[in-house]
Amino acid sequence: MIDPVFWLGISLFLVAVSLTAVLVVTIPTLQEVARAARSAEKLFDTLNREFPPTLEAIRLTGIEINQLTEEIDRGVESATGIVKQVDKAISDTKEQVQEAQVNTRSIAIGFKAAWQAWRQPESK
Repeated sequence: MIDPVFWLGISLFLVAVSLTAVLVVTIPTLQEVARAARSAEKLFDTLNREFPPTLEAIRLTGIEINQLTEEIDRGVESATGIVKQVDKAISDTKEQVQEAQVNTRSIAIGFKAAWQAWRQPESK
C-alpha cells in the first residue's frame, strides 16, 4: 500500500474526475453566458436603432413646448392689453355718464326754474 505508483494513479484518477466534473458544470454555464451575450447584443442593437429617434422626438417635443409657452405668453400679454383698454373705456364711459347726469340735472333745474318763473306773476 505504500507503492508510489499506486498513489500516483489514484491521484491522477481523482484529478481527471475533478476536471470532468468541472467541465460538466462549466459547459452549460458557458452556453448560458453565450446565450445571454447574444441576447444583450440584440438588446444593444435595438437600443442603437430606437434610442436616437426617441431622443430626437423628446428634443422636438421640448422645442414645441417652448414655442407654445411663448405663444401663450404673447396671448396673455395681448389679453392684458385688451383688458386695460376695456377698463379705460369703462372708466371713460363712467366719466361721460356722470357728466351727462350733471348736464341733465342742470337742464332739469333750468326748466324747473323757468317753469316757476313763467307760472309766477311778475312782481312790480
